[in-house]
Order: sequence, then C-alpha cells, then structure tokens
Amino acid sequence: MWSDTESNTDYLNYSEVSEMLVDIISDDDMLPTSIGVYGSWGVGKSSLLKLTGAGLQDERYLVVEFDAWLYQDFDEAKSALMTVIAKHLYDATPDGMKEQAASFVRRVNKVKALGVALDLGALAMGIPTFGALAKGAGALQNLVQGEGDAEDIADVREGAEDGKKRFGGLLSEKEKRSPPAEIAAFRLEFAALLEALDRRLIVFVDNLDRCLPANTIATMEAMRLFLFLPKTAFVVAADEDMIRHAVSKHFDEPGSRHVTDYLDKLINIPVRVPKLGLQEVRAYLFMLAAVREKIDADKVEALRLHLIEKLRRSWSNEPAVKVEDISRILGLGAAHPLRSTLDTMDTIARQLAYAERVQGNPRIIKRLLNVIRMRSTVARRRGMPFDDSLIAKLALFERCTDGEAIKAFSQLVNSSPDGAVAKFAELEAVAEEDALETLLPKEWAKHRTFLSDWLKLEPALAGVDLRAAVYLSRETLPVKATMRGLSADTLEAIDILRKTVSVRSKASQAALEKIDFREADEAMEEMCASMSRNADWTTIRPDFRGAGLLAKLSPDAHLRLVRFVEGLPERPPWMVAMMKGLEES
Repeated sequence: MWSDTESNTDYLNYSEVSEMLVDIISDDDMLPTSIGVYGSWGVGKSSLLKLTGAGLQDERYLVVEFDAWLYQDFDEAKSALMTVIAKHLYDATPDGMKEQAASFVRRVNKVKALGVALDLGALAMGIPTFGALAKGAGALQNLVQGEGDAEDIADVREGAEDGKKRFGGLLSEKEKRSPPAEIAAFRLEFAALLEALDRRLIVFVDNLDRCLPANTIATMEAMRLFLFLPKTAFVVAADEDMIRHAVSKHFDEPGSRHVTDYLDKLINIPVRVPKLGLQEVRAYLFMLAAVREKIDADKVEALRLHLIEKLRRSWSNEPAVKVEDISRILGLGAAHPLRSTLDTMDTIARQLAYAERVQGNPRIIKRLLNVIRMRSTVARRRGMPFDDSLIAKLALFERCTDGEAIKAFSQLVNSSPDGAVAKFAELEAVAEEDALETLLPKEWAKHRTFLSDWLKLEPALAGVDLRAAVYLSRETLPVKATMRGLSADTLEAIDILRKTVSVRSKASQAALEKIDFREADEAMEEMCASMSRNADWTTIRPDFRGAGLLAKLSPDAHLRLVRFVEGLPERPPWMVAMMKGLEES
C-alpha cells in the first residue's frame, strides 16, 4: 500500500520547480515577496513545499510551516498565523535578544485584541464576523437572512457578552489608539526584530484551499500584516479556483476582475505545479513499485536519480526508459515478482496520464493503486483466477466511467454464461474509435474515447470469466444497484437527500417525511455507501448534509452515521462541527 502523505523525496522532477523557488527566495533583491504555488487537489503542492523547504536549510532562513486547515476550528482563526509566526521568531531568538522578541509577542497579542475589538464593533452594527464571536456571528447571519429564531437572538447576545468578558481589558486599552497606528507599530517592531536577527522569514502556508471561505479570507488578511516588509517571503500552496471561490463568497459575488485584483495584490509570483505527462507518470509508477519492495535502498535511489535525469531530458528525442532498464538498475532476476508489477504499471501508464478522471494526478494514482493492491490480496485469499493486470484494467474502468456504466458492466457479466461476456470479443476487434459508436452498450457510449484505448489494454477480456470482478468491485456499484427491499418513497427520498443544499431545504424536509421510521437505518446504510465512493471531503458536501438530516429520524440511523465518520482516515473540521451539532440537537 502507498500512503497519501506529502514527500520530501522527488519522484516527479518537481525539484526543478523547487530549485527555482529557492533561487527567488535566496535573492535579497526579490524580497519581500509572496509566491502562489497553484494546482488542483492531489497534484503535489505540499510535496513541492517540502522540497523547497529542504533547499532552505541554512541559518540565514527561518522557515515557518503553517497548515491553515489545522487551525480552522480555532475561535481566533484570524490570529492563528500571527501567533505561529511570533512563536517561531521567539524560539529562534538568542538569549541576549529575548526581551525584544517578547515585546513583539506582546505586540501581536495587542493586534489580535484589536481584531476582536473590530469584531465587536461589527457585531454591534449587524455585520457577520468571525473569530472569537463565531457562534454569535453565525446566529446574526441567520437573522440578517430572515431565517433566525429566538435561539439565534440569544446566541448573538451571548457572543457579544463573551467577547466583552474575555477581552474587555485589552479593548479598553485599544480605545486609546487608532487601528492604523497600532498596525503601523506592529509592522515596525516586526521589521526591527528581523533586522536584529539578520534572518529571512519564509512562511509556507499550506491547505488554504481546504478551509471554509471565511477562514481562507481570515488567513489571507492576516498575511497582509506581514507582506512587503524586508526579509520576508510567503509561499502559499492552494487550488487557485478554490481561493477565487472563497473571495467571491466572502465579498458577496464580486466581478471576476475584482477577484483577480485581490489575488494579484496578495500574490506577487504565481507558480503552477507542472502537469504530469506520460513519461512522468511512468517514472512515478516505477518508483512507487520499487519503494514498496524490499530492495536495497541504494539501488532504489540510483533508480530515482536515473529517472529524474531521464525526465529532465524528455524534451529531446532520447528514448524513454524501459522496464528492462529498471530491472537492470534494481538488479532483478528473471523470476522476480517486481518485474510483473513493472509490466502492469507500464501497461496502465497511458490511461493514468490521459484519462479525463485521472490526468496524471499523483494522489488519484496512489488511491487507484491501493484499490488494485487490496483487490489483488482478496483475489489471492479467495483463490480467484485473477492477476494484477486484469484487476488494474477493471479498476481503471470504474475510475474513468460512472455508476451507470459500472452497473451495465455488472449486468453483462451476470447475464453471460460462466461470466464470459461475448460482447468483448466484438469490441476488442474494433480498431477505430468511431466504429465503437454503434457497438457499445448505451450506458458506455459517452465514455467512447476512454474505452477505445481501454479495450486495447492487456489482458483481453474476451472469453474471460468476470464474475469474480463483480465480486471484487461490489463497493463501487451505484447506490441504487445495492438497495434491496426499500420502499419506493424511501428510494426517492434518498436521491433527494444526497442533493441537500441546505439543512433548511424544504425539499429535503419533505423527503424525510416520506421515509418510514423502520427504514431509516437501512436508508442511512445506503447514504453511507454512496458517500464512501467520493473521498474528497475538502468542503461541506450535499450528501453529508442529507445524511445529517436523516440521522435525526432514529438512534440507529444516527449511530450508523457515527460509525461511518469514525471510519474515515481524517475528519475535516466542518464535519466535526456538524456531528457535534447532531449530538446536541
């Protein structure tokens, strides 16, 4: 199995980008600066930050790593970045300068208190706020939108009183100073401390695109206090589209030009994570296969360096690396099991590089390989006549098509004698994509481009008993294909709940009323099965909102949802908050 964590070992020639970032940061004439490392989910932004950080291991630099998502549930999300930076500066300060560093920490606390003061003022004027007054602000949001009730009014009052009790002393001090003067003093003291330390402050801000819009903007606004001061650089890794979405939501749908202007003022240098081509995907697959085996570490490192050098020359007409080259570098004998794995990796590389739903995304590749690995293990334990190549081919089909196509595949297998689908002999004999149009099952037609390549992959499926394939892929079947014995009203309600856009949705509330109390547990089982097929929990999802509503119907349904959440590898803060709300309701 392969872990889904960032790496400071370069398998993808990202070191070329990280070296460029190090060159920018190391040039005093380029400081201060802010760099945006942009890329979609799973492309390796965090790994690129790790590689860049490894190139800044020098006493001239003070590198601060800030995971914005980690602090999302904090009451003072807006001040988390300032606190982390202040702590790193204090820890890095020599004993003889501790008082100067301590003075800066106190200054940070004052600016944080100033932010709370502004929150209280905004709350008093009816403006939704964030930070320490999140509960009251959320209630106020409901009141402004005309959706509030007596409980929301109480929460607003509680939020205001809580702020006064917790920060009253600091707020009274702030009344004697103007916000611009306090912020100016903060920036001067920060610059003076860096000058005295004679170090460059490099801040890596990661996972900003996983935060809710309010927290995303709060972190970016905190960055503004530090930007454009001498000897500072911010490197922000994020999905640019998610950041644009956060800006649009926070500022009530401004025009695209205003969103662009906002980002341009905060990010000086945009850098995009390179998209992987076929050769990068092949190299990545070969390395993933090699590091999983118990092979001498020096040989694996020699392979990595060889592949990186090949990638750096991929612009030329130099021949691509072959499986035989890999085997030679690793010293594999003719019967070594890794050779078969390398052949499988080479076979599926093109599909992983170009298929619309993969497109060389390293995280998706790892997850798909883990699926293949798990199914191979099950196949061996059950004595099924499967090899890794066949399992990989079928897993690719599931990843790159959709629920209807997967269901049709299952029906073809189940309706064929001995599980051998005669249709495959006809399809695999077709060489041209256009010729497939009239031959494909109707549920597969929209995936014709993908299938024209997929059908050519080894091994061929004609004459192969695929009943075991249906068994191995049962967790990927569409939700309706697994439902048994539920009433028509409950089935319809589940479809509606999976699309819940708001916990106050009238359509979802009406759907709940149609569900028989005795079917609530089974309905939740189907909701959880549906949710498990999408591993992206970056933002609040409609299906999880619907599951939360369904959990209120019965204790058994609630318990089933709790078990599902506890089984996830990680639970985002928004999910934790929603589950806590269910327990309190």
